[in-house]
Amino acid sequence: MSQPARARILVINPNSSATCTAGIVASLSRFAAPSLPRIDVTSLPGGPPAIITWRHWYSAAEPICRMIEEQEADAYIIACVSDPGLEAARTSTTRPVFGVLRSAIAAATARAERFGIIGFTDQSRARQLRALQSMGLEARLTQSLPLNLDMETLTDPVAPRARICAIARELAAGGAQAIILGCAGMAGHRAAAEDAAGVPVIEPCQAAAVQALLAVG
Repeated sequence: MSQPARARILVINPNSSATCTAGIVASLSRFAAPSLPRIDVTSLPGGPPAIITWRHWYSAAEPICRMIEEQEADAYIIACVSDPGLEAARTSTTRPVFGVLRSAIAAATARAERFGIIGFTDQSRARQLRALQSMGLEARLTQSLPLNLDMETLTDPVAPRARICAIARELAAGGAQAIILGCAGMAGHRAAAEDAAGVPVIEPCQAAAVQALLAVG
């Protein structure tokens, strides 16, 4: 008797950074098991090196929609902590589409009353605020403190760690009871940031993967 087809979750990194995509793959490797849906990670052909400006955010929306239309999956994850094109992507399929920022916010508020964000750049704040406002949760954010590093420095296993840990400690001292890593490129630094801050640190791609796994269960 043939086995039913294994469910598939497609994770789309909307930037073109190979190191960022590799970091997402490593972060989600804990969910690899024959009994679970298959998680495939891909980058967006022709995407910007990072989603920094609103122009980058809007430019990614249509290519994300086309990829969703062209690649069949049981759920989709947009793996950028700005949730670029999320609303448009949800009109491209009847399957669930998750933004990692909103997933991380949901995870943070499930664990703590107040949370902080380690931001990618100063320009991330406006997009984070938009997501928080759409969820009615802006009052639960303590601070968003940016790293202001380029993507390749951010994804280095050593170079940004001291700065990430310092900001994590600052956020915790400022009242954050949980901390969100504000870029998929920080995935490899979650454990170190959590040790430094002494509060839960949420990696957004993992938070979205948990929600997607539950959705396609």
